[in-house]
Amino acid sequence: MKVCLLIHGFTGGEYEVSPLAEYLEAQGYTVKMFTLQGHGGSKADLRSATRHDWIQGAEIELKQLLTTYSKVHLIGFSTGALIAAHLVVKYPDQIGSLTMLAAPVFPLNPQQIVRTLAEWPMVRAYIRNFFVVPSRATREFYRMVRDTFAIYPQIQLPTLIVQGDRDHLVKMKSTSYLTEHLGTRDTEVMIVPTSGHLVCYAERKRDVFEAVRGWIDRHHLIMSE
Repeated sequence: MKVCLLIHGFTGGEYEVSPLAEYLEAQGYTVKMFTLQGHGGSKADLRSATRHDWIQGAEIELKQLLTTYSKVHLIGFSTGALIAAHLVVKYPDQIGSLTMLAAPVFPLNPQQIVRTLAEWPMVRAYIRNFFVVPSRATREFYRMVRDTFAIYPQIQLPTLIVQGDRDHLVKMKSTSYLTEHLGTRDTEVMIVPTSGHLVCYAERKRDVFEAVRGWIDRHHLIMSE
């Protein structure tokens, strides 16, 4: 049984990874998603949640799966990828593989942000976030980014790294940093053409989904041998 835990990003929700979840479920995978603490509620809820709460919430979901299954494959999007990295280090024997989608190792790409803001739907999204996201929550995000630098060298599990080549929130050098600093040498990189940050909604999202499936299938087979 191939089991996956999907973790969404900062200020986002399950919708960020739901297209991938639906694809994997259609392939016969067991898939679990959840909402990070402070997300999906009020501004006060987000303000009161810390990066430790986000990790702890994901850990609770992982441990629940592990009561039934011996191995779980972790898939994290954006900040969810950083959260997944922390869990991989803490539960190396219970996790089969790690997939990092648009991991914000180096967040914010100013040139891409300028291009993104030329698109009105994204302008509305940025304006909304400006007024809705509490500054305390934003500080917790950057602390999570900072804390995770100490985690990367400790990751010894197979890791798939996926990033869009037009990501407006993550610098492209994030991908090269991961390949150079992860503790594992079993890595694979996929750069998604014409994709922004939301790689699960990219024009070539099917390619992303098939790459994730292939990565998990390959390492699930190794686990079974």
